[in-house]
Amino acid sequence: MTLKAVFFDFNGVIIHDEQMHEQIIDKLMLEENLQLKRGEFRAVCLGKSDRACIVELLSRRGRFVTEVYLQRLLRSKAQAYQARIDSLETLPIYSGLAEFIAKIRAAGLKMAIVSGAMRSDIESVLNLAGWTENFELIVTGDDVKASKPAPEGYLLAVELMNQKYPGWNLEPGECLAVENTLAGIEAAKTAGIQVLGVTHTYPFHMIQRQANWTVDFFADLELERVQELCM
Repeated sequence: MTLKAVFFDFNGVIIHDEQMHEQIIDKLMLEENLQLKRGEFRAVCLGKSDRACIVELLSRRGRFVTEVYLQRLLRSKAQAYQARIDSLETLPIYSGLAEFIAKIRAAGLKMAIVSGAMRSDIESVLNLAGWTENFELIVTGDDVKASKPAPEGYLLAVELMNQKYPGWNLEPGECLAVENTLAGIEAAKTAGIQVLGVTHTYPFHMIQRQANWTVDFFADLELERVQELCM
């Protein structure tokens, strides 16, 4: 199959903000008179949607989570994230990403974001970076019921691409997902999508066991080689 589209995860792939998220979640839990255990954010939340992360953390502590309660916490987290982003002099975008995106565009491939992050988080960063026009569509944690490692987000991205481009007939096997977590890699592969793993969060040997291709830096990837192997 010919490679037609590249789907990017967001946190830990486009923006180096996972520590920021952990600090925000930690503060959010403290405001609920709860406390994260050492390493708990990494174990529970990496690669998962904000909704799934918060629900799991509260459930572990015996909290009954109503939708009203959950929405209040999600709004608080979104507001805290926006405040952090607004306070930064420079967005922590990963090195080489701009050049990688330009290379994908030059190859005539379409791009989308498939992430468990909230839409407000993603749109804010893309607007500040001036990258909104690079992506044909965005699938967020607000759009699906099941968080990664479930494949729902990736399958929805393929469906929406075909709605946006009638007659294109995009199939999962014609896509490449760019992921940094084990949950994200599992989600893409379950959807039938090949995966480029970047070692922004886990060491090379862990990502390499799961992804089809693994790189430390975007500049290390030979896109032409990937396209050849996808054919």
